[in-house]
Amino acid sequence: MSADKSQEVLTLIPLRGVPLVQPGDDLPGIIIHALAESNTALQPRDVLILAQKIVSKAEGRIVDLKTVTPSTRAVALAHATAKDPRVVELILAESTEILRQRPGAIIVAHRLGYVLANAGIDMSNVGPDGEERALLLPADPDRSCRELRERLRERTGADAAVLVIDSFGRAWRNGTVGTAIGVSGFPALADLRGKLDLFGRPLQITEVGLADELAAAASLLMGQAAEGAPVVLARGVPYERRESGIQELLRPKAQDLFR
Repeated sequence: MSADKSQEVLTLIPLRGVPLVQPGDDLPGIIIHALAESNTALQPRDVLILAQKIVSKAEGRIVDLKTVTPSTRAVALAHATAKDPRVVELILAESTEILRQRPGAIIVAHRLGYVLANAGIDMSNVGPDGEERALLLPADPDRSCRELRERLRERTGADAAVLVIDSFGRAWRNGTVGTAIGVSGFPALADLRGKLDLFGRPLQITEVGLADELAAAASLLMGQAAEGAPVVLARGVPYERRESGIQELLRPKAQDLFR
């Protein structure tokens, strides 16, 4: 966190002019164009927050379901959960463990360590009507963030942090919330243990999911349907720059009381 948080004014700017992204698109170029369309320029302490969907699309993580042959296990699980066996086959391929299942949902441990529904596989806003396509999460969202950050630094001169976010459900609560799945140049987790509260008492256990808090704020502007605002610029975020990775936010299985 910055030394004086009271002086920070957080501004969130949904960037204009972002087109429908296609596999192989120049994502840094698209963002630079969107910055210009939004009458702003990238600054060194900015944070660029991208919806997972445009990153996955640019990286070609689209699967034509006609090419998927479900296994016997996928067919059985699809029958139990009332899901498309081809989608279930993709869920199994992207996961290391099935944690819970019920009609309409499969909760998994994703190969990247997240616990989430349906391995994050999405079919909304992926292709035109009549085409059966599924979109997988980026192969390595932290790497996606690092590469995008470096390419933007080379082309703009500004070393801005980058987050990739998705919408996750949460245990005990209804509704999805914007959640960070990749980070570069930004502290995913802020450890406040040892800092003093208002009365001088040192904090004992407080750790703040800083990347998730920012992801949730940006998600409000991105929307979940047809809003078409997949890139948000955050300016004035109170944080000290350091290298990070999404693993900071993933609770080790040995410490997970609910698995």
